[in-house]
Amino acid sequence: MSDLFDEYPMLIFALEALLALFLLVFIVVWTSSGKKKATRSRSAQQSQPQQQQKP
Repeated sequence: MSDLFDEYPMLIFALEALLALFLLVFIVVWTSSGKKKATRSRSAQQSQPQQQQKP
């Protein structure tokens, strides 16, 4: 394994860049899905009282 890094020293930087990109995409997807869930639950809570008031 160390022979591979000795032969291609930029491979470590490429792997680190790929890991950082994956982590960035994961954080963005995770936080955006949390906002969608929060707005869904809020809209569901707001629509329930309105439906109950109508005869």
